[in-house]
Amino acid sequence: MSADLYDLLTERAFPVRWVDPTPADERPDAVSLRELFLRAHEISALAVSLPPALSGLYRVLYALTARVTGLDAPTGDWHEARFGVLDAGSFDADGVHRYFAGVADRFRLYDPVHPFLQDPRLTTQCDKPAGINKLVTTRPSGSNHAWFEHTADARPIAVASAQALEHLLVWRYYGPSGRCATRTVGGMKEANCVAGPLRTAVSYHPLGGTLFETLLAGLPEPDRVGRYVREADPCPWERDEPTDPLTLKGVVTGPMSKLVGHNQHALLLVPDEAGAHAVDAYITWAYRERIARDDDYLIWQTSQAGNAYARYADSRRGLWRDLDALLLSDPPGVESRRPKVFPTAVDLFEQEGLRIQALGIDQEGQAKDTQVVSATTAPVLHLMEERDPEQARLVGQLRLAGERCGQRLERAAKMAWAQYSNSEVRDCAWSAAAAARYWPEAEREFWKRLNERCFDGAAQAFRARAERIYDHLTDSAARTARGARARESARIELYGGRPKKKASASKSLPDGGER
Repeated sequence: MSADLYDLLTERAFPVRWVDPTPADERPDAVSLRELFLRAHEISALAVSLPPALSGLYRVLYALTARVTGLDAPTGDWHEARFGVLDAGSFDADGVHRYFAGVADRFRLYDPVHPFLQDPRLTTQCDKPAGINKLVTTRPSGSNHAWFEHTADARPIAVASAQALEHLLVWRYYGPSGRCATRTVGGMKEANCVAGPLRTAVSYHPLGGTLFETLLAGLPEPDRVGRYVREADPCPWERDEPTDPLTLKGVVTGPMSKLVGHNQHALLLVPDEAGAHAVDAYITWAYRERIARDDDYLIWQTSQAGNAYARYADSRRGLWRDLDALLLSDPPGVESRRPKVFPTAVDLFEQEGLRIQALGIDQEGQAKDTQVVSATTAPVLHLMEERDPEQARLVGQLRLAGERCGQRLERAAKMAWAQYSNSEVRDCAWSAAAAARYWPEAEREFWKRLNERCFDGAAQAFRARAERIYDHLTDSAARTARGARARESARIELYGGRPKKKASASKSLPDGGER
């Protein structure tokens, strides 16, 4: 294997799981990109272990799916064309081979001219590489603390090319803002960048029974504005020349470039002599301007100031708490817009079967990453309001009941602790313990009731769980008079708190007095 290759069309770089009927001797642990499409109907799911890398990989595969099927520019109705692909039961082999033949040299990870999703100019535009530890997002670099693994910049450990690709995807979509390697372009020399397009956000994807179904379900319906021209909306690997870092003109020009060309970080991997490992990497800014954040796989909420923002990834938040925002166009209790892909996905399957997968990183806008986020539901997309509006509404009410009781429990715990300790109302040990116990219990209650379609009495059931947790947390303090008063005084918060007093209007008496 030459160091300028590691060709993703032939190298088995993509870990997968197979459907049960596939013979054991025909089930490799990983497949090449070409094999992934040719056998997508035999693959149950991708087995990428790093959730944000899987999120980025999905977007690459969605774009390739549109290209190999012609669904990026169908000759007739887009929905009918997609049904035709689904009815065939697999991707057309001729279509797969035909597309990859036209870009056969563009999927080499270490190609000197067209390295896959990388910028070959960085060797001359950057002062020096960042180091392999900087590339691997689960490793500490510089003076940062070690969380996932212990490594040192003085003793760098090479990373296998398949894993280097995963971290490349994480950087392109979830890279932090702030300081980066110095890059000089023309007369501009800068060493800072803005955050990646998915930074801090949680990404939602429809899942079918096979990867073939998953990729078709994940295609958002293209906007029907004029005639689509592939050449005017190139994917990064389809460009003969890289984009200009000093302008956003021509960067995102359509649905395909929005999927895979929306990046704020530029990278270049450095291979070992065999091309089996990455030993270093250049990491810097891709564009000086921020590309407008627009994505079809995010829940968009509206701030009090009227600005749209993507729902944050939170490792403490169960996926059930987002479910109604995915099933309903107007969920109760919050102003939000569901991912554009879901109404399109549910149209593809008449029967139950589509699940939802949430992927991301609980992180700050700059360097701090707390925890990866990954969760998958049971089949639920058949409950969308387009398919079953009454059930979707009940799911929203069920989620709201569980959410409300959780918020009231945390408020009661804070109030009880503030009165017991004679301090201000704020986050405390009691509220943290209440949240840690309540939300997993509420999640079990939610899924139990949803599976049984039992919506009556949900509010009382969630409140009963909150009451038991509250009593348990405050039991030791309640053995003193002070603690008992604090406990019982704050208990009313479990039921919504004390009603607010209405200001009574004063009435003037004839003699000018008031009563």
